[in-house]
Amino acid sequence: MVYENIMPATLWPTIIAMGVMTFFVGIILYVYLGLVWSTIAKRLKHKYPWLAWIPFANVAMILQLGGFHWAWIFLILIPMLGWIALGVLGIISCWRIFEKRNYQGWLSLIPILGFVPFVGWIASIAFLVIIGIVAWGKK
Repeated sequence: MVYENIMPATLWPTIIAMGVMTFFVGIILYVYLGLVWSTIAKRLKHKYPWLAWIPFANVAMILQLGGFHWAWIFLILIPMLGWIALGVLGIISCWRIFEKRNYQGWLSLIPILGFVPFVGWIASIAFLVIIGIVAWGKK
């Protein structure tokens, strides 16, 4: 059988462009979140704010800033239940971090709206703006 008509040749440039765009958006998000969390860690006088730039170590740092032990990061090794538990700990940590920076703790609940259809993108962008304000705000 010949499968040459499954995907038209005109679709490949679109797929490649979307992949390149996704890559660059990922890099931009990585740099932004690294700057945000390292700034928050410095303002909260964390011993190693550079951990914000290391995958998985940055989550351990956020847990520490929120008052949890860094070892809770190993919940990531337990599929589904561990991930859910780590997500809850992350939200609690963000709540505590926001309050330490004198912002409303409930703002850390905004990422939960990411699971609501048609609201997820807005909630994600709103949370990126909020953590930027928490990092660089004057409070």
